[in-house]
Amino acid sequence: MTVPVGQEAKAKIFYCDILGFAEIEKPDSLKPNGGFWLETGNLPLHIGVEDGVDRWLTKRHPAFETADLDIVRAHLLEQGVDIRNATPIPGYDRFYVYDPYGNRIELMQPHKV
Repeated sequence: MTVPVGQEAKAKIFYCDILGFAEIEKPDSLKPNGGFWLETGNLPLHIGVEDGVDRWLTKRHPAFETADLDIVRAHLLEQGVDIRNATPIPGYDRFYVYDPYGNRIELMQPHKV
């Protein structure tokens, strides 16, 4: 995923403070390229920088499974994050959120039995 050049600080507010990712150290050899690295649990997410991209027009996105989608939804709504329903798929409840730059993120939970 990418954010506009120079927007890392604003993006970190969304990904770390709102979504709860932890920032992890990016290798020194890659730091001049901009961006930052995150993780949740043992899943990494790398955020690069790139200008000239309309992120709102693409369907590409990561999907993250959560143990309690209702709690996540309530937290995101409390933070003012726009939640968009996703087309239903068998076995999962899910929705999309978008970062401030238009990157789509899917949050999902297996149906409760």
